[in-house]
Amino acid sequence: MAAALRLLTVHAHPDDEASKGAPTVAKYVAEGAEAVLVCCTGGEEGDIQNKTLLAEGGAFFGLDEAGVKAKLAEVRTLELARSVEILGFGECIMLGYRDSGMKDTAANDNPASFWQADLDEATGRLVAIIRRCKPQVLLTYNDDQQGYPHPDHLRVHDISVLAWDRAGDPAWYPHLGEPWAPSKMYFTLWSKERSLKIHDALMAKHGKSPFNEDWFKRPTQDERITTRVPIADYMWARTDSLRAHATQVDPDEAWWFGLDDTELADIHPWEDWVLAASRVGFPVLGEIETDLFAGIRETVAS
Repeated sequence: MAAALRLLTVHAHPDDEASKGAPTVAKYVAEGAEAVLVCCTGGEEGDIQNKTLLAEGGAFFGLDEAGVKAKLAEVRTLELARSVEILGFGECIMLGYRDSGMKDTAANDNPASFWQADLDEATGRLVAIIRRCKPQVLLTYNDDQQGYPHPDHLRVHDISVLAWDRAGDPAWYPHLGEPWAPSKMYFTLWSKERSLKIHDALMAKHGKSPFNEDWFKRPTQDERITTRVPIADYMWARTDSLRAHATQVDPDEAWWFGLDDTELADIHPWEDWVLAASRVGFPVLGEIETDLFAGIRETVAS
């Protein structure tokens, strides 16, 4: 793969890059593509999920639990740096907003929060990055987030869609660099098929599963899947990246680690994506695409 292939992925908080698309990014980086991560907030409102290190070591980054919480953005930046190294991102760019917290919390009203950001201004920040990095592929969050409507995730979607339209338009933000229009924009998706397979495998292995009835009552979006990237050999990227976020991820949590990488790869050896917009065409109706750079490679090679 030529180094001229570039992707840019937009996430809300440190650790989101680990749970959504990590094997896909690692695969393309290993094949020679350039990858850039945009993280919109510092994750200040995160909870400390991993009590084990505090209990056993008595300290986390030299801090007790209250100290970690007080410096959570700083701590999570260190964790993010490790994750970025694991996945092979060439650059990690912080968009500069504060974590908005969950819906209807006091953090939503903080004027520094992503949720309170001026939409045009926030979009401009992302447009400037797109114009400088010149990705052909933009990876972002789904338009349908009713299953987990976190304010920051909603905002990631909002600014990404606007930036897709505006980055290549010289009428928008003329002071923010030469226009650049990405060729394809994908939405991340956790398919219901995958969840059911993991649930069944966890039940068979452990006799229990963290997937409950409420999870399976969520409406499926599987019919929207256009693209399945084969990542069986890169499942380690998800696992290692998640573990890098040591404050946020319990190493004993079955949701993430109840199955090992080989078991996960056997169950669902790809990551699912929705090709939401394209300037180089779409897959033939009824066919599933297997390459995010389909329709782009030929142009780059020429």
